[in-house]
Amino acid sequence: MKLSVIIITKNEAANIRACLESVAWADEIIVVDSGSSDATAEICGEFGAQVHNHDWPGFGKQKNRALGYATNEWVFSIDADERVTPGLRAAIESVLRNEGDACVGYRVSRLSSYCGRFMRHSGWHPDYIVRLFRREAAHFSDDLVHERLLIEGETGQLDGELLHYAFDNFEEVLHKVDHYSSAGAAMLHRRGRPASLPGAVLRGLWSFLRTYVLRGGFLDGREGFMLAVSNAEGTYYRYLKLMLLNEKK
Repeated sequence: MKLSVIIITKNEAANIRACLESVAWADEIIVVDSGSSDATAEICGEFGAQVHNHDWPGFGKQKNRALGYATNEWVFSIDADERVTPGLRAAIESVLRNEGDACVGYRVSRLSSYCGRFMRHSGWHPDYIVRLFRREAAHFSDDLVHERLLIEGETGQLDGELLHYAFDNFEEVLHKVDHYSSAGAAMLHRRGRPASLPGAVLRGLWSFLRTYVLRGGFLDGREGFMLAVSNAEGTYYRYLKLMLLNEKK
């Protein structure tokens, strides 16, 4: 059986080459780009990827657009800052050879890097997510951010790991904290969620304690503390921004 790989991008020239090199063995690579001003599209073309340009409706809808272009029975969804390891490739190819497989999707173990350190605690590992699935059995939620893969049927688990270079430096952390907190606040605002200043503070504090203490962030050294603080900031800013959005009604 054949495999389609789907990726969504915007200004990912620094990441996309290594990502594509890790999936170049796939039968089809679909890229949906939302107006990159760098060399993202040109690099994708070097790998024979199909590049489709669209506006930005949010993560979930954009991934559904990419899924809509896929033509093969099996699909692997990957982000530009992720890499398929040789062990994971072997596991995927084993599934593709087994035509009688009852599973419609497979979870992979994702190992994420934070400012140069692969995090094995802090709630980041183990991190099992469904990324390989039958095209007709799944679609993504319409969430602006933190979209979910909605799948109908039995799922299994693959050997090997998916490497995720989430944050290369602290400037990138700060940028994404601001971006994701704004998107998260907008999503909660549309759902009619309430928010208050004391609530934002308490949620931020709880996020720090959960990451650093309950999820063992202290075992990840300096980066574990940094991650716990940035998680707390992101949570606090999300609910603070939600409070301000609600006040504009």
